[in-house]
Amino acid sequence: MNQPFWKKWLSYLTDIHIESVASDFNKDLNVYLVKGRYQLVTKNAVYSFDDLYINFRVAFERLDISSGKPRKILLLGLGLGSIPYMLENSFGLASEYTAVEIDEAVIYLANKYSMSQLKSPIQYICNDAEIFVQSTSERYDMICMDIFEDDFIPPQFETLDYLNHLNGLLNPGGILLYNRLSLLKDDVKRTDKFQSEKFKKIFPEGKHFEIKGNRILYAEKGKAGRKQSPD
Repeated sequence: MNQPFWKKWLSYLTDIHIESVASDFNKDLNVYLVKGRYQLVTKNAVYSFDDLYINFRVAFERLDISSGKPRKILLLGLGLGSIPYMLENSFGLASEYTAVEIDEAVIYLANKYSMSQLKSPIQYICNDAEIFVQSTSERYDMICMDIFEDDFIPPQFETLDYLNHLNGLLNPGGILLYNRLSLLKDDVKRTDKFQSEKFKKIFPEGKHFEIKGNRILYAEKGKAGRKQSPD
């Protein structure tokens, strides 16, 4: 959705509120125009920020994602669609996307403000990501795990069983990127615990990037990934 030139110009001086909606899953979903880009925020977290969604952007740069050219990508958590937006516009990737998002309001906002601008084919699935990863038979070249309720990751997405399923959905050589908070002391403590006690058990060779209050855990299928007993 295009905005008048003056609004885009003004957004470099001050954040401009565009729209707010509420849903059963998110009480405060707010769209702002910031630095000429759409930003989706809740009370305590940034869900999406076009090509300035810096945590994933930096991860893609450090992984040199353009050279791998993942063709089939699974998005767990959609936001306004920053990931496909930047992969198409900033990294020049022509990929197919499956976007799993439980909140219809988020899908509505993504389609309204960002996704309609893209050429990449995108399949939207309004469903619980836990159910989806347990039931799908599809395989992917890259999975981007970016599910939050405000600034909180629901516990069902932190289990060994869930990570096993993600590992099983990757094609050989496929990449998993798992976004977590790493801003406050408690965030770091929870993320350290998850990484050492869960993530490393499924992906022993997994590593991470620290990016401005977030930690992106990443692993490649086939690099010593192994199945563990569920929690």
